[in-house]
Amino acid sequence: MSPPFTELDINTTTGGFYNGFAVPVAIPAKIIISILVVWAIFWPVQSGSILNGFNGFILQHFAAWYIWVVAFFLVVCIGLAIWPAAGKLKLGIEGEEPEFTNFSWFSMMFGAGIGVGMLTWAVAEPVSHFESNPSTIMGLTTGGTADNVREAYQWSFLHWGFSAWACYAICGLSLAFFTYRRGLPLTIRSGLTPIFGNALAGVLGHIIDVVAVVATILGVAQTLGFGVDQFVAGLSRIGIDGLSDAEGKANTIGILVSLLVIMGLSTLSAMSGVGKGIKWLSNLNMALSIILLGFFIIFGATWFGLTAMFVGLWDYIIALPWMSVNVFRSDGIEGSESFLLAQWQGWWPVFYWAWWIAFAPFVGLFLARISRGRTIREFVLGALIVPALMCFVWFAWAGGTAIELELNGGAAGAIFDAANGDKIFAMTDFMLTPIGPWLAWGMSVLIVVLLLTFLVTSADSAVLIVNTINAAGDEGPKARPHILFWGFALALVVAGLLISGGTKAIQTAMVIGALPFSFVMVLMVISLIKAIYNDTRREKIGVPTTYDQIEGATGNGLSAEM
Repeated sequence: MSPPFTELDINTTTGGFYNGFAVPVAIPAKIIISILVVWAIFWPVQSGSILNGFNGFILQHFAAWYIWVVAFFLVVCIGLAIWPAAGKLKLGIEGEEPEFTNFSWFSMMFGAGIGVGMLTWAVAEPVSHFESNPSTIMGLTTGGTADNVREAYQWSFLHWGFSAWACYAICGLSLAFFTYRRGLPLTIRSGLTPIFGNALAGVLGHIIDVVAVVATILGVAQTLGFGVDQFVAGLSRIGIDGLSDAEGKANTIGILVSLLVIMGLSTLSAMSGVGKGIKWLSNLNMALSIILLGFFIIFGATWFGLTAMFVGLWDYIIALPWMSVNVFRSDGIEGSESFLLAQWQGWWPVFYWAWWIAFAPFVGLFLARISRGRTIREFVLGALIVPALMCFVWFAWAGGTAIELELNGGAAGAIFDAANGDKIFAMTDFMLTPIGPWLAWGMSVLIVVLLLTFLVTSADSAVLIVNTINAAGDEGPKARPHILFWGFALALVVAGLLISGGTKAIQTAMVIGALPFSFVMVLMVISLIKAIYNDTRREKIGVPTTYDQIEGATGNGLSAEM
């Protein structure tokens, strides 16, 4: 049996503005994103209509695909973790140790992967499912009453639990495996080499990387879109007015001011690299998260949250097989039970699965970058379980406090009636204002700072990842002008879509952009399983499995000392 494929020669430009970049990736990706920005800003009605048409087609014809493909990713992750021969393989060469401590590793995973969403949805989502979910639609429970709490957490945990992190983990594992064991470039196409081999150095590989860049920009734009609304809500709570409309959503000035702050800071952080700006921001937002979460656990619905955590986790695990593969089929009759169930599934699970898939090249490549030296089992369990449990804790105590205050604490709609991005501020305001208005104001400031660190961490990580893909996997600092371009482009995508159609417009574009990358991810899984299986066979007969053991392998710029 021959050694594995270790050489993928992706042509990059030498000299000039695109020095070190794969021009067939960098320029088409910039053109596609630029067209989207111009289209959304100057022809908002037309762009909205066409995007909605595509979105409706996808939800009608590909809802089952999104449901089943994410279930497939989860099954593969679990299988790789418990497969003894696979689990012990190291994402690196023999003797390498992890670059980051466990605390920094978990902090960066959580902050870049899902931290922004926590501040919006840890309160808003349990509240939404508490009022409406498949059980209420089928008449099995009553929305807004105590008998609907368990169903609210069952669905909340599904959307932010193991399935979400399976998308990230499978993409990150593929990239880490082929980069740090094979010595291939840290870019999406490397994950498909067991299927396509050296053909990925050409047009096919360029197309795959362009698809990944577009999906990344749209996935991160979705996160930033939610974050901008919440950031403006927080600024209003601390006394900065004029940034929101009558409904409490960010107006044009609020959008532009927020993006100027967020993208300005994120661009500066991106220029400092992963080991400096992003690492320290991740550690800061993890520390602030612990403070805020501790407040909810100690002063919020302590017992209610504890019950929601463990009962909800039990219900979620028991129902996970069914929830992961069940597809609600509409009978086409508007207002019927099957129509409403299919509509709900499109609004929630299908939307989330598309979001996580669009986010996967960004988070996956970032996870790979920070996980060199760890074993496959350590990577999968760390990336799959620990961040998911953190999400469960947030939903249990932050969301549980909101539900308990509405059920028994006299909130009387003060929390439920607030906009999604404002719910966490409305809740802390309701809890602390009677004690002292300055306490409520101070908590709002803490949440705004925490939100800002999450937004900056996500945005600067995304900019670095996009440039890494465009540079054929090279993480070097030569990309500074391009960091500025992608920071500006990402801000324009968010601003253009928010101004033209709100977060709904971003959601629609993201669902569409995620579809082609979902097929790429399936091929990545097949390639990964094939490569791991062959490596276990090679190890049994003494054939080299890592690039440093293969004579003549260059490692595409990697070195054993890294």
